[in-house]
Amino acid sequence: MGIIKFIKQWTLLCAIVFGSIVYLVFTHVAVLTPFGDYIGPKLVTLLPINIFLMLYITFCKIQMDDLTPRKWHFILQGIRTLLAALSVVAANLCTDPTYKLIWEGVFICVICPTAAAAPVIVDKLGGSIASLTVYLLIANGFTSIIIPLFFPLMEKGADITFAMAAWMVLKRVLTVLVIPLGLALCSRKFLPNFVAWLKTKRNIAFYLWSFNLSIIMGLAMQNIMNAPVSGWVLVTLCIIPLLLAIFQFSMGKLVGYRYGDSIGAGQALGQKNTVVGIWLTLSFLNPYAAIAPCVYVIWQNIINAVQLWYKDKYGYLKW
Repeated sequence: MGIIKFIKQWTLLCAIVFGSIVYLVFTHVAVLTPFGDYIGPKLVTLLPINIFLMLYITFCKIQMDDLTPRKWHFILQGIRTLLAALSVVAANLCTDPTYKLIWEGVFICVICPTAAAAPVIVDKLGGSIASLTVYLLIANGFTSIIIPLFFPLMEKGADITFAMAAWMVLKRVLTVLVIPLGLALCSRKFLPNFVAWLKTKRNIAFYLWSFNLSIIMGLAMQNIMNAPVSGWVLVTLCIIPLLLAIFQFSMGKLVGYRYGDSIGAGQALGQKNTVVGIWLTLSFLNPYAAIAPCVYVIWQNIINAVQLWYKDKYGYLKW
């Protein structure tokens, strides 16, 4: 009984550990490696499906009156853009490629859009799902502008156009946000009994996200373990995401506190879509910089786990 209680309290940490152990076992035990090579890509294909389902479930709880833009939505876009611009300047001032690699890691950790799973965590923490949903739509619009603007400045050979970035973001917004939101709103109108039943299953979306997190940890471990960088660079690329996670969560909460939404704003700026970050890095930047978003996903979910524990124990978030 104690083990079950521990897993329920620290589900995200258990998902991180489980995903890491499974990856290590299936890559280092020779007899299991072929099975791991086969099933790994299959699990990755489940990521968008699970995100779709968990957002549909979460959006069924949405309060329509809250679906309006807030001032903090735009303030956080300004902060995110400023941080990205500063990291681009710092990287371009570096003459040593190693230091530029580190700044690319910083860059990708700040320019990443908010994780699609953020509304699930906000719901668990008692924040406004609707407000964060509006923020996600705004943030993705900004992403389609700042990615083609900043990436060629960060990496001269980055071949990414405005149209490419816009399509990438539009496709993700439609499949991951707009369609489940539309279905959820239709369900509330035409299937109220089903929605009422769904609301009684409080943790389905959260456990779907935990399953996704285990898969993402496998991807993260693959990038970390296979990166041929020196020891001090690896340590630096592991520590910097921790500092960035603390800073971005704190800055988001500080801004949100002024507008009565510290929970949503903290998750909005701090909880990043690291899968997109990893893909962008591997596609357009120094691929070894992908270590940073891989490690960021660990730190951000440790922060989420601590917040959830505090909320569960005391009934509210102090910060």
